[in-house]
Amino acid sequence: MKNVSRAALLVGTLLGAPAFAQTAPSSAPYSSAVAAVVNNQIITTGDVAARARLLALSIGLQPTPDIVARLSGQVTEQLIDQTLQQQEIQKEGITVSDADLAAAIAHIEQNNNMPPGALRARLQAAGVPFESLLSQMRTQLGWQGVLHKVLGPGLQPTPGDMAAEKAALKAEIGSTQYHLAEIFVPVTDPADEHTAYDFTQSIIARLRAGAPFPVIAAQFSQAPSALQGGDLGARHLDQLDRPVADTVAAMPVGAISNPIRVPGGYEIIDLIAKQQINAGPQTMLDIRQAFAPYSTPLTGGQLGPSQIATVQALMAKAKAAKSCADIAALNDSYGDAHPSDPGPVNLATVTPPAFQTILAKLSVGQITQPLIAPDGVSVVMLCGTSQQAAALPSDQEIGNLIINQRVEMESQQLLDQLRNHALISRN
Repeated sequence: MKNVSRAALLVGTLLGAPAFAQTAPSSAPYSSAVAAVVNNQIITTGDVAARARLLALSIGLQPTPDIVARLSGQVTEQLIDQTLQQQEIQKEGITVSDADLAAAIAHIEQNNNMPPGALRARLQAAGVPFESLLSQMRTQLGWQGVLHKVLGPGLQPTPGDMAAEKAALKAEIGSTQYHLAEIFVPVTDPADEHTAYDFTQSIIARLRAGAPFPVIAAQFSQAPSALQGGDLGARHLDQLDRPVADTVAAMPVGAISNPIRVPGGYEIIDLIAKQQINAGPQTMLDIRQAFAPYSTPLTGGQLGPSQIATVQALMAKAKAAKSCADIAALNDSYGDAHPSDPGPVNLATVTPPAFQTILAKLSVGQITQPLIAPDGVSVVMLCGTSQQAAALPSDQEIGNLIINQRVEMESQQLLDQLRNHALISRN
């Protein structure tokens, strides 16, 4: 995908949790045979098997020997790229602390309504070494450090860069923007074309069955956006590769694309939302929310008697609330697990679209129907609305957009260079 800056900041809410398959851990030890060698550094078949099992579980497949074998080719290529990245991380003296790694794991759990430690427990219960995920996350974080170091002072935008970006944003008024997320699967060798295509099809099937896009992207996308759950922000069609633009233009909001062949590999696109940028006033919402956690987790994605009781209790109390202060107090009574006041909410940027419709129909002082999530239920009350003139992002936001653009471009260029100069053999 072309390297462009984000022209707007859209807020998305992830309600799903990782749909890991329930399967007994494998008792067979992983092999230490050589799968590939990258600049004299060995990738074992055990490394490939562990990552393939993690991949299978994350996209909802039973990690049988046949499935692991089918995924091994794509996984080997991922590990080759990550080995090149690890070698560059070491060369540049970049260190990823345990605290940084813990924060990244916590971010995945929080974004998917998982309690601390749940990700480790789910993987271990399925027989997948948690270290396999940790290694991948450590590489992703270290690679970001490499990119920032390589770019150096040139990473920071100049006043001229800022002025040009603001002019471009102003020129976008009246156009349509598409809030996208991506999963990028590289094809580094023509012989891997079929394997990569099959891999994207496996991911798409699970995504369409309800697997959370950000978790899959964070673990297996080979684009820099992986650490943001694949989120690309808002983009115009002319900022995308032509095959991606043609696909996005025909997609309904909420859809997952078929595999899209682009230079370097395949893209899977999630169209989160789209909106027209205009200079008219925007509707801003002042809301309060109360969240009640379940006493026991969902089973099979279905509400049981315990969860139903939690929903009924919350709604009975919420209906008795007379003001937004009452909703805030109700949220406090449940432990304030989620903030009661999310701050000003731009109605036009609320996702998913169904939730935007719900909020648009609320009157001041009215509450929503229960909003069901994997770990609990929430209710929202509208406290007030206001009209606010459309405005460009802040200077800090624009600067961050320019920096992200440069990091993304440098990532692809540097990895291409590393591949071209590396000694790589595959068994």
